[in-house]
Amino acid sequence: MSQRRRRSLALLTSGVLALPLLTGCGAGDDEGGPAAAGQDIATTTRDKVADGGVLRWAVDALPDTLNAFQADADATTSRIAGAVLPQLFVLDAKGRPVANPDYLEKAEVIEREPKQVVLYKLNQQAVWSDGREIGAPDFVAQWRALNGKDSAYWTARNAGYERIEKIEKGKTDLEVRVTFGKPYADWRSLFSPLYPKQVTGTPDAFNEGARGALKVTAGPFALGAIDKKTGTASLTRNPRWWGRQAKLDTLVLTAVPRAERPSALAAGKLDLAEIDRSGADRIALARRDASGKGGAGAGGAPAHGPGAAMTPAQATLSWATAFGTDEEKAAQEKESRTKHTESVKRYADEQKALRGFRVRKSLEPAYTQLAMNGASGPLADERVRRAVARALDRQALAELVLKPLGLPAKPVGSHVALAGQQAYADNSGALGGQDAKAAQALLADAGWRRGGKITEPAGAKAGPESAPQDDGKTPAGPGTGNDGLYIVGQDDGANGDGAGTPDGTAAEAGKAAGTGAGTDTAASPADGERDRVSPVLAPAPFGARQQASLLAQAAMARPVDDAKRSAARDGDEADPAKGSPAPAKQATRTSGNMLAKDGKALTLRFVLPAGPGSESLRAVGERISQMLRKLGVNTETTKVADAGFFKDHIASGQYDLALYSWPATAFPATDARPIFAKPEPAADGSLLVEQNYTRVGTDHIDQLFDQALGELDEAQSRELVRKADARIWAAAGSIPLFQRPELVAVKPGLVNAGAFGLGAPRYQDIGWKKAPTAKDKKK
Repeated sequence: MSQRRRRSLALLTSGVLALPLLTGCGAGDDEGGPAAAGQDIATTTRDKVADGGVLRWAVDALPDTLNAFQADADATTSRIAGAVLPQLFVLDAKGRPVANPDYLEKAEVIEREPKQVVLYKLNQQAVWSDGREIGAPDFVAQWRALNGKDSAYWTARNAGYERIEKIEKGKTDLEVRVTFGKPYADWRSLFSPLYPKQVTGTPDAFNEGARGALKVTAGPFALGAIDKKTGTASLTRNPRWWGRQAKLDTLVLTAVPRAERPSALAAGKLDLAEIDRSGADRIALARRDASGKGGAGAGGAPAHGPGAAMTPAQATLSWATAFGTDEEKAAQEKESRTKHTESVKRYADEQKALRGFRVRKSLEPAYTQLAMNGASGPLADERVRRAVARALDRQALAELVLKPLGLPAKPVGSHVALAGQQAYADNSGALGGQDAKAAQALLADAGWRRGGKITEPAGAKAGPESAPQDDGKTPAGPGTGNDGLYIVGQDDGANGDGAGTPDGTAAEAGKAAGTGAGTDTAASPADGERDRVSPVLAPAPFGARQQASLLAQAAMARPVDDAKRSAARDGDEADPAKGSPAPAKQATRTSGNMLAKDGKALTLRFVLPAGPGSESLRAVGERISQMLRKLGVNTETTKVADAGFFKDHIASGQYDLALYSWPATAFPATDARPIFAKPEPAADGSLLVEQNYTRVGTDHIDQLFDQALGELDEAQSRELVRKADARIWAAAGSIPLFQRPELVAVKPGLVNAGAFGLGAPRYQDIGWKKAPTAKDKKK
């Protein structure tokens, strides 16, 4: 079981329905089937890759620590570790762990009784950058640092290491024997990355020594300078590397915000960058214009970019104002026109530079889910959760996000693995597919009826909908992320160019079913626009931050007092000492076509992030609200600042419905258990939820994960994980929707890099393609 990181506290009250015995779906010879989308990396043999060169690769931020086992480690920490430290097992293109021959000749379980023993046979050439052989002392030091017995080590996790009983040298210095006190199915997850004993040997070295530097490494690259002023971390070719030499001389990780990446690519500051939908559209437009297929807008105006939204009438008015008799307005307008002209020229120059870039596409190793908070309120009743789940058209939601990008749009069928991984099986049948009648029956059984009486204080707003919600921290207006859906072609600062919809490159995202559901901070569309489609963007920037937050956990979550949480949800109780005010006059009305029970309408708080880059989540949230409204369920949509979305709402339980993503794992028995573990009582009567932010769990699910974790028959262990997944579906705490899109801009000539999908980069093979020789040209 994973070490509990700092836990958030919540109250859980769970309704339970009798369920038939559930089993996970079986798997054929090729367990997990094919990946939903393959890698798109311009695979090229090494003999066709030039030796030398520099690659500038975008990252979201420089890392706060280089120690991957600390709570504030992030995606950049992992990228650096993957290039400079031993990875005993790496993920292949289908997200499956395979032994890395650069470090291992063999690794296998050699004994199961009386105790599990794993024997590692190391590559005899494997050495640290200081010349010392990689061996048992490094394994021992890392085990002692991460097994949880010494609290002086500031670790974020100890999963698996706490099961080890001893580590010793084998028959030779190249053999390491690891004996487990408890069987551990996911033993391949250990010692990747492997740090030198200089880092893990003492608490001081572990806690502070590897935060800003790694003096000793053992990968195809070594860590060079980290420059916070320029926002770069340089990795240089390791002269002691015993494997195939890295093709690049230097790999420069460069911190650039997602919104600024198209400009950075155009300026030559980046060669490789994950981008969002708006960036991909800019490159598509640039390539279209270069091919001569683009055209001017109305009246000869630019077809896209800063000047695209200006009509001839607006241009005439601007000219008249600039050369009018009001000198003050004329001066202001001339300054505005100058800035606009500069902006148009800058955009045009950038578009020319972007013509050569290519957008490579795949699906990220992460899935987006609808989370339902089962701690209290209507969703504490499992029947209501199941009804909400069965109202969803998951296929339509997947198509909304993925189809416009030309990516496979198939709903994810598992909470614990993705298509291609061996543990994957579609267990959604344990809950059932979209079925409005079944959903209505579940709600009726739970006591919710259409046209029910609603009792509210006099003066309350009539109708089933409440006042718009906002967290008070989110700016409003164009470009703030709180102005509704991003429309390709709209000119606003947050989305850069405001590019118009490119022909054939920004396909429609599906037809919206109505005008929206429930209450929302975004303005309602005009009557003529109600049935138009809602173009969406890939949720890249928020998703990257969120993934780091979800994995880091401890730095983000904070305890929530049960009494305060109850007050936040239900309102403060009256103070008896202050006396009881006269009861307010009650107004009685009916819920109409919406559901009600005990005088209250069925209304769920839907919390969504408001920032740029989260447009697709908001579009999906809008569509879900429409689906629920047809069922008679109202939603109050609250758009909150990205910085507080996870900490203030998800981790603390201040939501009913929410959309967020979980990263995939090759080791679900270890990594998925804390996400779905049943909350446990704390000494003060509250509940410890680990990473289970839906607060929905069962003893049976926990038991299945525990059995899978200790089952050394790999096929049987995976089957136990699938059974746990079927139970998770049946509990309906979270509903997987779709695998997240991965869009990567790649400079011409760069090979073996791009959209890696479920696989891990092979850093030493990344490089620039050789220029064709005269002989090649003749061919």
